Amino acid sequence: MDQNCTFILPHFKLESGITLQSVNVAFKTWGTLNAEGNNVMLICHPFTGSADVYKWQAHRVPPPIQAVRSSCFFSVRWSPLMGCGKAFDHTRFFIFCANDLGSPFGTTSPISTDPSTGKAYGPKFPATTIRDDVRLHKLVLDHLGVTSIAVAIGGSMGGMTVLEWQLCFPGFVHRAIPMATCAKQSAWCIGQGELKRQIIRLDPAFQGGYYAANRPPTQGLATARMVGLMSYQSPDSFEDRFGRRIQEEPVPRAQQAIQLSAQENKEYPFYATQSYLRAKGASFSNVFDANCYLHIIRKMDTHDITRDRVPLTLPVPGSHSPDPDAALTALLATLPRRPLISISSDILCPPARASASRAEHTGSGSGGHRINGGARRFSG
Repeated sequence: MDQNCTFILPHFKLESGITLQSVNVAFKTWGTLNAEGNNVMLICHPFTGSADVYKWQAHRVPPPIQAVRSSCFFSVRWSPLMGCGKAFDHTRFFIFCANDLGSPFGTTSPISTDPSTGKAYGPKFPATTIRDDVRLHKLVLDHLGVTSIAVAIGGSMGGMTVLEWQLCFPGFVHRAIPMATCAKQSAWCIGQGELKRQIIRLDPAFQGGYYAANRPPTQGLATARMVGLMSYQSPDSFEDRFGRRIQEEPVPRAQQAIQLSAQENKEYPFYATQSYLRAKGASFSNVFDANCYLHIIRKMDTHDITRDRVPLTLPVPGSHSPDPDAALTALLATLPRRPLISISSDILCPPARASASRAEHTGSGSGGHRINGGARRFSG
């Protein structure tokens, strides 16, 4: 039913102008490509996701990729929708998902070996963009014989990627479903990313990014993950799930990266919310890489579908200054009408921010959909 695959390019030129040598792309497929090469369902994974969007598995990507980490922690995003007769039907679609540049799950990243030095790139791994990922994955699809994509879907960073697919290769994607995403990264989200970056950098083990493989900055990474989790769920979601319940015995893995102090144990109650955050932070730090985490956050910061595409010549009414919102509206107006799904409780990309994009992208908002309630988002 499924295949773990690796595509190797001798070189790939990034948007920045830097050329990466010996580039690996980890990807996974389900189903069979038809003779026309057009029954493709493209899944774009979120921030900390991997190419394996279906099931738990200990080892994802075969050799020759080096320093590949297990991605079993992030494998259940789409699994309820995948299967015969379901929305992601492998008997109908050739389902494809590729890992993004900078991720620790197979595609070339900071933990990969730099051919010029024989050592891991580490913090010297060059900056990449979501457009780089789209262009790289297009080369893989070309190699497989894909002539067009029937439907592309993704949430959060995956939704950003879906938007870029339509603009990088107009007409190649017949239907696009971006979810819980935005046309450009907001100042608030950039600030959230900066907070996480500084938390990691303040971990003494970080060593400017040149940490030993057996001594990574687990506490900084775990804490950054905890901060992220607070924005991936709504306040109501936390209240409904945990309330003020006290965790009598902390979950064992909660103490792997962030230790309870003796004072905490003695004088204060330990709440279920704390136990949850520490357990998730510890689990995350065991499978993800700090340099990869920093890299992908910066990649998301650069996301702006108008960048270098639309001249900001449309003035703000009553001013001579360029109007970036008008530029975004003009660009989105060139795209076919598509559904854009938002989550009412989303903190990172609330429906209010997506409304203008939805109106232009779908035609007076007719194709926009909102999921109500305290649903968890796709950001990690």
